[in-house]
Amino acid sequence: MTVATVMVYVDPAQQAEEQVRVARSIATKFTASVIGVSAFATEPDFVAEGVIIEETTPEDLKRMKAELAGKERWFRDVVGLPAERVEWRWDVEYPLVFLANEARAADLVVLKSAHRKVDPYHLVDPAGAVLRMGRPTILVPDHVHELRADRIVIGWKDTREARLAVHDALPFLRKASTVAVIEICTSKEQDRARRRVRDVAKHLQGHGVTAETDVRVHMAESDAHQLVRLSKELDADLIVTGAYGHSRLGEWAFGGMTRGLLDEAPFCFMMSH
Repeated sequence: MTVATVMVYVDPAQQAEEQVRVARSIATKFTASVIGVSAFATEPDFVAEGVIIEETTPEDLKRMKAELAGKERWFRDVVGLPAERVEWRWDVEYPLVFLANEARAADLVVLKSAHRKVDPYHLVDPAGAVLRMGRPTILVPDHVHELRADRIVIGWKDTREARLAVHDALPFLRKASTVAVIEICTSKEQDRARRRVRDVAKHLQGHGVTAETDVRVHMAESDAHQLVRLSKELDADLIVTGAYGHSRLGEWAFGGMTRGLLDEAPFCFMMSH
């Protein structure tokens, strides 16, 4: 089990290189290929009182396509890997739809962890992507340009999503110098939680991974904040967790713990759904 192909989404107008550089560092770690994907959808014409105020003209569409195709050169320069290990894909399509479809070609997808605005025509919503793609996803916060994945924390919860996340993370866990399995639970659950994390550690041992275990009780702070704080104390650079969320009236949303990590984690985290 390894990572052979890494996919990374690039905003059409993107200048910052964070998630592309993280994808490159992962590809270097596993001698993998990298696929960059990008897309835009044309916005509907804006009409007021029967008059078209703003519309996308054929010239606008031609220019936008040329800019997106031209983004390939920028992407290849940032990735900096041999040409045969780099691919660029783009289309005129909603970015989330395009990425979810193209993810079939990847073992792992890398995304920016958050956007400051909602723009389904040009940007990928992280919640929608993680919950739809069926691929493990590395979410990259601002100002992070590399993923060593040398010290990893597993945020354990006894769910199918967490089990899948641990399985998907095995290539990283095998290469890490330290791995910690942490469960945050109620005071009454501590004994059962200790048995659960020991089972996880034993399972990992069978795959060549030595893991420490820890059980902590819920505190006044949020579980996400507590997990991030504990990860900082362990000098971790990657958190592995299940991704929890749902679709409501067509909108994809993360659950509280997952949303908290998205908002608070200062380093990369890997999620599976």
